[in-house]
Amino acid sequence: MKKKKNGFWGLIRGLLLPAAAVAALLWFATAVDGLNTGRAEEDLRQLEETLRRGCVACYAAEGAYPTSLDYLKERYGVQIDEERYTVYYSAFAENLMPDITVLENTP
Repeated sequence: MKKKKNGFWGLIRGLLLPAAAVAALLWFATAVDGLNTGRAEEDLRQLEETLRRGCVACYAAEGAYPTSLDYLKERYGVQIDEERYTVYYSAFAENLMPDITVLENTP
């Protein structure tokens, strides 16, 4: 009659392998969350850059910066996801670049 050896190898199979699988899943979830955070920051930066480029295009074409954000949207095709972002646009004078601040809305 053969005797089963469950000691050390049974412990490895029973505890360490599931623990390693859980650790790998946690590492993967953390990596995906980091990618999403980086993507959100890049989207915010791209929106602000798009708004500034639209202002410069308006100044080059018309000789004045846009007086409002709505003007920039209508005439230069700038699109803003208003559910996700809040844009503060302050035009002081026609010949000075407007102050543009883009903030991400919290859910």
